[in-house]
Amino acid sequence: MSRADLPGLTFDEVTVGEELPAVAFPLTSYRLVMEAGANRDFNAMHHNTAFARSAGAPDMYANFLFLMGMWERCVRDWAGASAQILALRGFRMRRFNVVGSTPTVTGRVVAADRGAREVTVEMACRDESGITVGPGSIVVRLPHRGHSKGTAACPHDQGE
Repeated sequence: MSRADLPGLTFDEVTVGEELPAVAFPLTSYRLVMEAGANRDFNAMHHNTAFARSAGAPDMYANFLFLMGMWERCVRDWAGASAQILALRGFRMRRFNVVGSTPTVTGRVVAADRGAREVTVEMACRDESGITVGPGSIVVRLPHRGHSKGTAACPHDQGE
């Protein structure tokens, strides 16, 4: 069970330097086809090996939206559903994440702003050869201790 299924992390529970649990994503043909269809990216490079190779790629590969979703999954598993993702920075695809590989997303808390309840998490996606996406960061707002866990946001965030 991931934290996304649990009440949610509060700002007061976070420590700078904390490592997020890594999340591995085995890239099967099935997963790439389903993902390409789900986000309506019908470019054959994302689901057809022969086409991808004819265009110079080593094989069919994960697209931008899927890779961004991998980063979000890592953050959500750690922080829970009550976290608000405010910014994504430095997200850069360095190499293909091809079918048959298992990219792993990692994160580490590098800053925490108590007044804003914002946490900056340094992120990267790696395979057996090194970084494939990033490094970059995600800025997350978390509720304070004492606010109802599992809610989308604190009442302060709603202008109340």
